[in-house]
Amino acid sequence: MEGLARDTLWLVVMLAAPVLLAGLLTAFAISLFQAATQILEPTLSFVPKLIVMLVVLAILGSWMGGQLVEFARTLLTDFPGLLE
Repeated sequence: MEGLARDTLWLVVMLAAPVLLAGLLTAFAISLFQAATQILEPTLSFVPKLIVMLVVLAILGSWMGGQLVEFARTLLTDFPGLLE
């Protein structure tokens, strides 16, 4: 059972990491820009992060879905062994 929990958490990390890292890097670049130019517009930080995260999801969405489907297939195949 602990192997299942470990695999589940690892899948969550693998699926969330690209989107979160893209948002983090975008936020860092925007904060540097805002600090350099003294422009403190809230939408300047929100809209680019949203766009970048959506682009990453569009690019990696099929890979993420494939990983999730493969995990579900493995989980359903091994289900009888998990009941013991």
